[in-house]
This record gives sequence, C-alpha cells and structure tokens, in this order.
Amino acid sequence: MSRPLFLRIVEALGQWSEYFIERVDAANRQGLSPLQKCTAAIRQLATGSGADELDEYLKIGETTAMEAMKKFVIGVQEVFAERYLRRPTTEDIERLLQLGERRGFPGMFGSIDCMHWQWERCPVAWKGQFTRGDQKVPTLILEAVASHDLWIWHAFFGAAGSNNDINVLNQSTVFLNELKGQAPRVQYMVNGNVHNTGYFLADGIYLEWAVFVKSIRLPITEKEKLYADEQEGARKDIERAFGVLERRFCILKRPARLYDRNVLRDVVLACIILHNMIVEDEKESSIIQEDLELNVPPSSSTVQDSEFSRDQNVPLERVLEKYVSIRDRSAHRRLKKDLVEHIWNKFGPTQNNSGV
Repeated sequence: MSRPLFLRIVEALGQWSEYFIERVDAANRQGLSPLQKCTAAIRQLATGSGADELDEYLKIGETTAMEAMKKFVIGVQEVFAERYLRRPTTEDIERLLQLGERRGFPGMFGSIDCMHWQWERCPVAWKGQFTRGDQKVPTLILEAVASHDLWIWHAFFGAAGSNNDINVLNQSTVFLNELKGQAPRVQYMVNGNVHNTGYFLADGIYLEWAVFVKSIRLPITEKEKLYADEQEGARKDIERAFGVLERRFCILKRPARLYDRNVLRDVVLACIILHNMIVEDEKESSIIQEDLELNVPPSSSTVQDSEFSRDQNVPLERVLEKYVSIRDRSAHRRLKKDLVEHIWNKFGPTQNNSGV
C-alpha cells in the first residue's frame, strides 16, 4: 500500500484505541510507537512471517507483535468495515450494471466462489469435519463476491472445510438483504425481455437459481460455445481477486498458525478490508475506471431504492416470496437463454465482420 494510506490507517487506529498511541510507562520510559505496532501487524499479514522474526528489525517482542496484530485486525474492522466491506449501494449497483453491460452481461453484479485456507493448528478432535477429500488437510472456507475491478463486496468466512460451495451458500448471508427486501431493486432488458433479478456469475457446482448464471458444460452450437467462453472468462474475476488477495497478504496462502477461529475470521476480514482500501487508492490510475463513465447509468437497466428500510419490519410473506423468487429455476433458464442470444448478437461473427 502507499505511504499516505498507511499513515491514514495508523491515525485512524490511534483515534480508535489508546493501544495505538505512544505512552510512557511507570519508569518514565517511552513505549512502542503506533508506527511500530502497525508495521509489525501488516508485516505479519503481508509476508505470513512469524511474530518472532520482527524483533531485530522493529525492536518489538514476539508476544507484543502478536498482540499488536490481533488488535490491529479488530481495529481495522471496527473503523473501516462500514465503508470497505459494505453491501453495494444504489450508486455501486449502477456502476456494476454498466460494467456488466459493456462486457455482455446486463444485470450482473459480479462473480461468486469459495477458497480454502489451511488450518495448521486445527484441534485433532475436529480434523474430520474440517478436512475434505480433495484438500487432504483441515481448512476453513471463505465465500466472496468480487467485481471486475477486484473489489470484494461480500465475504463470509468460517465454514468447515468439509463443506462444498452449496453448503457454504446455505450458511452465508449473501442474500440476506434480498430476503428482507432491503436491497436496491433492479430492472434490465436482455434480448428484448425484461428481468427483475440481478445475478452473479458462478461455476458449475451452484444450483440453477435466478440469481446465478452458469456456463454450459458441453456446448454444441456456435452460440453456446461463444456464451460459454464469455461466461467463463468473466467469471475469472473472483479467481483473480483471490489470487491478488493471497499475493498481497501471504498469511492467507500459508497454513494458519492461530488456534482461535474468531481470530482467524478477524484476520481474513481485515485483509479483505485492506485489499479494498488499496483498490480504491489505486483506482485513479486504473484503465478500467478511466474508461468508465460512472455518472451515466446503464442504458438498458434501472435501479430503484429498496422496498423496505432497515428500520421497518419485513412481513414474513414478503420474505417467503423473495425466497421462492431467488430459487426460481425457470427464471434461471429464461435468463440463460436470453444471454446466449444477447452475447451472440453482441460478439458473434456478424458483429466482428461488420467491425472489420
């Protein structure tokens, strides 16, 4: 991250807790500075190194470095989570819809998938429920939703590694606002037909719900092959986000050496928040953002405010109605059929020949 962003984090944490303020002990000696504590915490997150590797460079002990890291990840969540781990607002959804429309997927919010983090210190009695056959070791699962600019909009962490993506989806809160009617309402047109449910790009394990758009496993016609190529290429956004997240914070790539699952959850969410802060800090130089007119709404989509505010009590009938609409298989198939035609009309050979 850039130096101004790092100093901004240090200053905010100093206002959040006295722990990140330089103090004097009973012997009138200066304690550790907030720069030392924050540097020790970020170095552990970024390199995945042990706390005892920082004593010579930062003049900080192993236990103090570990304590600083644990307080740092909690402070980052308390101070920055409301902005950098938020649900998409109306303005965010307009930008995501415009970006999705330019890539051939009107109504797309992003891509959804899961990743595993090896838990080295998993208790022996728990290893059975945290180990899956293809992983061979105990893991914890992170479910996330990311857009093309690598911003992570949703994060759910802590499911046992023996679960698959569908089991994790049934535990997560990704559709909580939709069920409560508190998410912005979307209406867009694909292939001349109107659709009212935004969607995520997903891989083959996810179910045929109205909120998911999957590839075609064995495409036969040229239209199906083109759609499969475009969908699989756009769905790589979440894979890229996971890759960048692991490269920026190598602690997620190495086996977790902490015992407490709550501390591991704090570490993962803090890394995601810091990742989003870096994405925002670098956004001005991003080619994607320079090419995008954020103030112009997508031509074939409209976004309205949510049906219910957070303070309103949502009727149970509305929740059940939303529940059924999210899992509507017929809506999934209609949308998929329209997207096949839409992508063929947009990127098919006829369009390429006309461009030449």
